[in-house]
Amino acid sequence: MELSHSFLVFTLSNGSDSKKQRLEESPPSRVLHIRKLPNEVSETEVIALGLPFGKVTNILMLKGKNQAFLELGTEEAAITMVNYYTAVTPQVRNTPVFIQYSNHKELKTDSALNQRAQAVLQAVSAVQDGSSPSSDPGVLDLAPPPSPVLRIIIDNMFYPVTLDVLQQIFSKFGTVMKIITFTKNNQFQALLQFSDPVNAQQAKLSLDGQNIYNSCCTLRIDFSKLVNLNVKYNNDKSRDYTRPDLPTGDGETANKDHSLLGIYTSIYTTSIHTSLPGAISPLSAAAAAAAAAGRVALSGSGVSGVLLASNLNEERVKILYNKKDSALIQLSDGNQAQLAMSHLNGQKVFGKVMRVTLSKHQTVALPREGLDDQLLTKDFSGSPLHRFKKPGSKNFQNIFPPSATLHLSNVRDGLGEDDLRLLFSNSGGTVKAFKFFQDRKMALIQMTSVEEAIQTLMDLHNYDMGGNHHLKVSFSKSTI
Repeated sequence: MELSHSFLVFTLSNGSDSKKQRLEESPPSRVLHIRKLPNEVSETEVIALGLPFGKVTNILMLKGKNQAFLELGTEEAAITMVNYYTAVTPQVRNTPVFIQYSNHKELKTDSALNQRAQAVLQAVSAVQDGSSPSSDPGVLDLAPPPSPVLRIIIDNMFYPVTLDVLQQIFSKFGTVMKIITFTKNNQFQALLQFSDPVNAQQAKLSLDGQNIYNSCCTLRIDFSKLVNLNVKYNNDKSRDYTRPDLPTGDGETANKDHSLLGIYTSIYTTSIHTSLPGAISPLSAAAAAAAAAGRVALSGSGVSGVLLASNLNEERVKILYNKKDSALIQLSDGNQAQLAMSHLNGQKVFGKVMRVTLSKHQTVALPREGLDDQLLTKDFSGSPLHRFKKPGSKNFQNIFPPSATLHLSNVRDGLGEDDLRLLFSNSGGTVKAFKFFQDRKMALIQMTSVEEAIQTLMDLHNYDMGGNHHLKVSFSKSTI
């Protein structure tokens, strides 16, 4: 069907309810109708909506109406795009837009009236095909990509962004060969190498400025000056997917852990909480390693937030009335429960190895007032022990499994190293090493074992040092 520009304008000018209803009920088509675009939106930004799903073959911008038509190469690609954006609201310049099937099966435009859009499309198509763009350089600057390596900066990082999350997102655009993550100027950054510079350019064009999770973890992407990354270790900070035999840096090879990377994609489906195709929901990534290793069975976003902790020391912990060595713990959501389970299952507490599994219960019911005479149930929703009092707290970035090294914060002025060593030694452990941060309000303290560190954290987190000054204790990823 040949479709003229003037016919399209006439169709959109008819604003009757019946016409809108017919548009909303249009059957699948590879032509998509995009509405409520922000003012001054560019053709490139509209095309970027469709790039993750396949080849974009045509575009028609109707800027006066804040609308556009986008044609994809296949109907299947258009269906995938509409299905995805039905669950995840698409955004352009942080403005929600609406995408639906057009009642047109093919988009043919008058090139004379749509010259700029066609030039942009030609340039993007050249990038997709791996050839050199031949469009007017004054219309769009899409020079041949200088490198297969991208430099990625994460802004507003309220949730952890791991190496595996990056691999899952960027592999949508081509083969990811290597990733190196690091922190610079207090910002999480990464270098990511594709097998082909064209894939790097497609990823940059589509993902730059997008959020990994809703309203946070914004991707800032540029080409790196490097053309090849040198990865020495396969661990949680760096990965060479072409060399699974590389050591982890602790004397072991990485085959066991990192050959399981492909399992992540099969475990997770796209969450409605995410902003990018292929991304996973906050906090799930850290639990993924445990899941891949067979320790956790994940079943998606509907997982209970309640954990069953068992094999506890009956002399120290008494929770469940009929099972003195077991307790039910309810977290705020299923992702946090999975993360806690992956970090705590198998840890030794009070001399016994604790077992942590997902409970069949969806909530922990509080007893009616006056009926809990043994004080076996307690509501911690208002507890001062919480590190996550504010939604999107930056503390989500610092969730680490138990280790012998503890991170101390909110240290009271005037307290010295000897004072803190004595405090932690009196808790029953032996202090192996200590280090103050420059401002002396934070420090690292290393115990002789993980079990000792767990014990001292339980005893001293939120410890009142006087003057309503409470010490904060958490597990550290660092060593001294």
